[in-house]
Formats: sequence, C-alpha cells, structure tokens
Amino acid sequence: MSKKSNLKGKITITRSGVGYFSDEEQKEDIKIEPKFLNTALNGDQVEIALFPEKKGEQLSGEVVDILKRKKERFVGVVDKKGKNFCFIVPDDNRMYTDIFVPNVGDEVRHGHKALVEITSWPASKNNPEGKIVRMLGRKGAEEVEREAIVLESGMEIGFPEEVMRQAQELEKKAPGMKKNEEKRRKDMTDRETFTIDPETAEDFDDAISFKKISDDLFEVGVHIADVSFYVKEKTPIDEEAKKRGFSIYMVGETIPMLPEILSNDLCSLNPGERKLAFSTVFKVDKKGKVSDAWVGETVIKSDKRFSYEDAMKEIEKGHEVLSILNEISNNLYEKRISEGALKFNTDEVVFDLDGRGKPIDISKKEVLETHGLIEELMLLANKHVSEKFGGKPFLFRVHEEPDTQTIEELKGFLSGLGYDVGLGKKITSHKLNELMSEIEGETVEFLVSNIVLRSMTKAYYTTKNKGHFGLSFPKYTHFTSPIRRYADLTVHRIIKKKINGKKPKPTDYYEKIAILASENELKALDAERESIAYKKCEYMIDKVGQKRKAVISGITEWGIYVRDLDSFAEGMISIRSLEDDYYILDKEKYRLIGRNKKKIYALGDEVRVRVEKVDLEGRIIDFILA
Repeated sequence: MSKKSNLKGKITITRSGVGYFSDEEQKEDIKIEPKFLNTALNGDQVEIALFPEKKGEQLSGEVVDILKRKKERFVGVVDKKGKNFCFIVPDDNRMYTDIFVPNVGDEVRHGHKALVEITSWPASKNNPEGKIVRMLGRKGAEEVEREAIVLESGMEIGFPEEVMRQAQELEKKAPGMKKNEEKRRKDMTDRETFTIDPETAEDFDDAISFKKISDDLFEVGVHIADVSFYVKEKTPIDEEAKKRGFSIYMVGETIPMLPEILSNDLCSLNPGERKLAFSTVFKVDKKGKVSDAWVGETVIKSDKRFSYEDAMKEIEKGHEVLSILNEISNNLYEKRISEGALKFNTDEVVFDLDGRGKPIDISKKEVLETHGLIEELMLLANKHVSEKFGGKPFLFRVHEEPDTQTIEELKGFLSGLGYDVGLGKKITSHKLNELMSEIEGETVEFLVSNIVLRSMTKAYYTTKNKGHFGLSFPKYTHFTSPIRRYADLTVHRIIKKKINGKKPKPTDYYEKIAILASENELKALDAERESIAYKKCEYMIDKVGQKRKAVISGITEWGIYVRDLDSFAEGMISIRSLEDDYYILDKEKYRLIGRNKKKIYALGDEVRVRVEKVDLEGRIIDFILA
C-alpha cells in the first residue's frame, strides 16, 4: 500500500534524461533526476515518493515502482561489441540507455537496425537486458527507416498469415456475396456519382451523388464504403484492424489498417464498379438547409474519379454539379463558423520524392475549395448520424473545452507575440477566429495556429457524449472513413443494428474499443510526425553550411527554436553559440535579451541562420545565427 506522500501517474523523460512526473492533483510537474528514475522510461505509469519541499525550488522526487510500461519494444542500431553479444542503441532519443543483448549469432550485423524487446532490468544494473525480435536491415535504407518508424510507434506494417488468408478467401467469395446482397439494398446507381480525393489516393472511402429536384432543392448523397459487410466481428481481419485502429500516412506510402484486397479493391468505391455503401442522403438547398435525410444500405456506382485539383478546375470552368455543391459547402462552412466553430490554417507540407524516396523539394500544401467541399459534406454526414442514432449505446468523437490554466498560458503566449485576444476565464471561439483572421498571411501565422492548436484539448473517442468544442456540434461521431479508422467501422455496426431492430452490444464493450482507438490514434500520429521529421532532416542533410531564412518559433533557456522558411524544417540554435553577449530569458514575453548590448530575439522574428549539423537518427537539426 502506498504511503500518503506517494503519488501515482505518468512520467515524461526529456532528451537529457531528466524525468517530469504529472498527475491531476499537482499544479506543476515534479522533477525526477536521472539517478532517481530507477528504470522508469518515457510514458510509463509510475509511483513516486516526494522529497521534502525546498523553498524557491521545484518539487522533486524518486520513482519507487513501475506500475505499467508504455512500451517494452524499441528499434535501434546494433553496436556489436563481441562475437556473441551486442548493444542496441535506441532510435528513441528519450530512451536514455542502450539495451544489452547476450547470445547473438552472425545474423545480427553491426550497424544494422533491429527491433528489440526488454526482457529484464534489475535496478542494480545500468542497462536493461533484451532479446532481438527482428532484424530490419541496413541503417539508412528507405524501407528500413520506414519500418523502423512504424515499429517504434508500436504499430506494424505487414499482416499476419491468417489475416491475408482470410482476405484472399473473401476475394474469391465476394462476387457471389455481393450479388445476393444487392437485391435487398436501395439501388442508387442511376445517380450522378463521383469521388474527390488526393491525386495519390489508392483507396476511396467516400463518394458523392447528386440529383436536381428543383432550381433550389437537391438530393445530395454521401456514400461510405460498407466495410462492415465484408469485415465481420471477431474474425482475424477484424481483430487485426481493431489492433491497428488506423491507417498510417507515411511520407510516400500508406500503411493500411486493412489488407489491400479490401482497402483498395473489395470495399473501395472505385470508378465504374458497382459497390456496396452505407449512405446518408440529404434533401438540401443552396444555403445548406437540410429539409429531409435518409440513412441506409445502398448500391452505388461512381462515374468518375476526381483529384482535388481536377475538381477545382472543373468548378472554375463552370461545372454545374460541382459548382452547386461548392456553393452548398461554402454556406455550410459559414454557418458552422457563425455558430462558434473554430477555423484553423494548418501548415501541411508536400514532399517531392525522387525514385529512391529521397526528398528533392518541400512545399506548403495548397488548400483548395474542393478540400472544403468534401470536408463540409463529410461533417454533415457525421453530425447527422450522431444526432439520429446517438442514443445509448454509441461511439462519439468528443472535443472538450480547454481548462482555465491552459487559457491563461495561451493568453500569456499570445501577449508575448503582441496579441491581446481578450479571453476571459472562458475561451470563446469567436475571439480566436478574429485572431486567426488578423494574422492570416503573416509570417507568424503558422506559429499562432500551432500555439492555439496545442492549447486545445485532444479530441478522443468515448461512449459518453461531451460535444465537440472545435466544431461547435452538440453531438459528433466519425462515420465516413471505415477503410482507415476502426472507430468508423464500429459506428457503422452500431447504426446497422439500430436500423434493423437488433440490440447493439453493451456500452462497456464499445468503451473498450473507444479507449483502444484513442490510444492507437496517438501511435499513428506519432509515426506520421516522425516520418515527416525524418524526411525534413533527409532533405536538409546536404544543406549543411548553407545560409537560410528562418523565423523564431520558440524561446527557452537553452536555445532558440527556428523554422526554415523554405523547407518548413525546424531546429535549434544553442544558447552556447550566441557568443556576442550573455543572454537572459524573459519568460513573460518569450524572448532573449542581451545583458550588455540589449539585442532581443523574440517569437516571430525573422533571422538569418546557417545549417550547422543534421542528425538523421535523432531527427535533429542544429542551426547557428549567420
């Protein structure tokens, strides 16, 4: 039993090996020095004992028990010290010690990457002991680094044999299964139907159909791939999809949640093919006002596959159907914003890769009106099914308001940039939207957007409806992407049972799925971020020595974080490299001030930098002022 002064919670380890413990009761993090970690790793659930409080110093403590490991498998580079043993140097820069592996054979090659699992770690030993689960291949090879990132996030690339075997069996049975199923469904193959997706898309989750009823009344169908018809609960494919939770969008390649037989063929709404769909069909006018809606199982046939760029060109040429849909979606967007939805200008980047997968250029993703067209129709479908079928049990996508402390921190940060958004103790989306409009097109736009986004709570899945703050919807769910999100597949199953008069499973069953999906989402996002960071470093590695323009994106006591304006790559200027003066951190205004010359470096300032060093393994770029 824990002593009263002991606390239980999560520990975060920094790159320097210092731990910070947090729980709901503590207002500030508790510092855990490396010598008091006692084998705790980043993200572990631990029990700590508090040290006596010292006036003017941060609370500190010691880890006394590991309650639950976040992960026990790591990817790293083999450092072979002898013929029969080696150390694995982890890619994870928050893993502060190498892993000792005894009894290895010739297949374990020095300088290659491996997946290793920790088997024991007595507190008396500096290094954990582990076993090699899989050799990945030569460090630096494109496919090796991709797999390393996915495995490090706790996900997998390839599918188990039994999953592939079931997928192949489904492929053989599908024509007969579909032919029988079509007879009982609503046939909508006579509607003008199309998909709009990225140019590189290989699977098509959603299609749009259109039928003109009168000059200002239209039937608009949002048709979603009916994955639940093919993927039944408790089957090998279903269990693997649940385990993954999401498709992972790496730079240059997608790691699918479902085998490609399903994601790219059987379920995908490919043009010219009759497909099974789960549809929401609306009667809507040009202002976006819905007068009637129907939800049910359908058969559709997509007439054409548009890319976002192709569809935009058609709108510019006066394509009647796309132009009407664009007008409807624009009005839906304006209505959402007027009702309190947040608008964000996110900075997505696009990589131009050569034949070997190496980045030769990085550019900002162009956001077209056709992106908004699809987004608004998907939001309309998600919102409608949550309102119609959101009685217990159900699976919601919720986004809660930020707490008071977070709002105060956000106000301080924005104040340091010179913006007074007048946020009281309660945040208002209208004030934030005014701010985003004010800085649109400015150099600091990305910085303010990132700050505001980081201040928001993380959206997650749950069976308890708590509304969606960012979208300003009282009820919301994910219904439109069952090929790439297990939560959507679950929502389809729940709604089908309700439509067909069958009883869904108990709420507890869906809550477990919600918790797992929320955890898997973080893993997938982590892998995607690491993939982007790796490609940015790969792009910058031959730019060492170059002078470049950058903007200051962060200020700390140990350095200045900057973002390269051309490549959007981020790195740090060490405080030690500022040799012209002794600099003091002004925490309230997020700036550094030279003690003697009074030179100021502040958030949002443009600076000239030189690329000093690129660490591909650590995804770290070091800059110095030019």
